[in-house]
Amino acid sequence: MISLKGKNIIITGASSGIGRQCAITLSKCGANCILIGRNVQRLEETLSKLNGENHLYYSVDVNNTDEVDSIISKSVSKLGKIFGFIHAAGIEITKPFKMHKISDYEIQIRTNAISAFEIMKTVSKKKNLSQEGASFIVISSVMGALGQPGLVGYCASKGMLSSGIKAIALELASKNIRVNTISPGYVTDTPMAKQFFNEIPDENQVELKAMHSLGWIASEDVANGCLFLLSDLSTKITGTNLLIDSGYSAK
Repeated sequence: MISLKGKNIIITGASSGIGRQCAITLSKCGANCILIGRNVQRLEETLSKLNGENHLYYSVDVNNTDEVDSIISKSVSKLGKIFGFIHAAGIEITKPFKMHKISDYEIQIRTNAISAFEIMKTVSKKKNLSQEGASFIVISSVMGALGQPGLVGYCASKGMLSSGIKAIALELASKNIRVNTISPGYVTDTPMAKQFFNEIPDENQVELKAMHSLGWIASEDVANGCLFLLSDLSTKITGTNLLIDSGYSAK
């Protein structure tokens, strides 16, 4: 029922997990996906799973601002102006607070938040922006509002998104650009989550699952949230956070 036919969408972190699933879901609805990630082979795997042929992929670190800006210019030249942006790139460093280094905070904040803000700044320029406006979505986390031992840097970086996108949404509203975050609970089918579950005891997994009242969350659930925020069904939604956490934060 939702069509994104012919709309050009940039997706970071598209080589796996939530970013890959977003690309798959959006391509089924007719979108042209511009895939950004660091691993060429995995980007090609994502590309092979997409519907349609008007897709691009680029291997780049999202923290390399100049290179990302160049990629956006190339994409506009090849496909046309940009309608949507999903920032699914992200890293998580797990270690006790007493062991966190300044560099740990910096890389998580740069990758999870600042790189998203910089890409929004570039896409929102008149030369890159679709005439109908745009929808920007950043994948945050319930950990942006809740605490978790060992994740102080990660929680801080995700919390930065919640307030940052509100200010950006207000500034970009005059250009008909909507800016929102999505905060998932534990998404169990991502490489990051699989590594996490391999490292914790079975009894902890049972306890964690019980906190997700509607069951575990899949990447497809998050991708469907992105589809909604990109569609005409959400034209008056901006500056807010969509929780897709199966009731995790309600307890």
